[in-house]
Amino acid sequence: MKIYGDRQSGNCYKVQLACDFLNIDHEWIDVDILANETKNDDFLARNPNGKIPLLELEQGKTLAESNAIINYLASGSPLYPSERWAQAQVLQWQFFEQYSHEPFIAVARFINKYLGLPDDKVEEYESKQTGGHKALKVMEQQLGKTPFLAGDNVTTADISLYAYTHVAHEGGFDLEAYPAVKAWLSRVAALPNFKAMA
Repeated sequence: MKIYGDRQSGNCYKVQLACDFLNIDHEWIDVDILANETKNDDFLARNPNGKIPLLELEQGKTLAESNAIINYLASGSPLYPSERWAQAQVLQWQFFEQYSHEPFIAVARFINKYLGLPDDKVEEYESKQTGGHKALKVMEQQLGKTPFLAGDNVTTADISLYAYTHVAHEGGFDLEAYPAVKAWLSRVAALPNFKAMA
């Protein structure tokens, strides 16, 4: 299988981390989003939405959206439980990640890390801080009760939220006020086969 991605992107790192945890062999193809490599005809033929990460299977099938990819890869493994309630809890956290976490923490990080916090983006960057801290508080509350987001065991929910939370400081978010989140980050990083973002 092939994975098209940017190694500094949290959404792409989710897929890399899932592959590492599951020992999945794959070919990584670097894509430069700032050079518009997701907008050329060749890439758009694979993903009309023009975004990474993108999974391409040997038979030519493609799958986009990071959480869909990692759930597909983890299907049948303990990382993606088959029991209905447990699976729904994983999905709940993944929807939270996409709608309540990523739009604030990841976007602030992109403005700062990728764009260099230009003057015309400072207001947008600052506007992301409140929403990001709200998301971190929700995580802090849950991780004060359970070692992992969906309960006692690591799942793809943790992969989804680890990706941008562990680099939240690059978006201006100080994690010192979130001790349970920090302890959880350490637990994830201590798991077998864990590899840090390149």
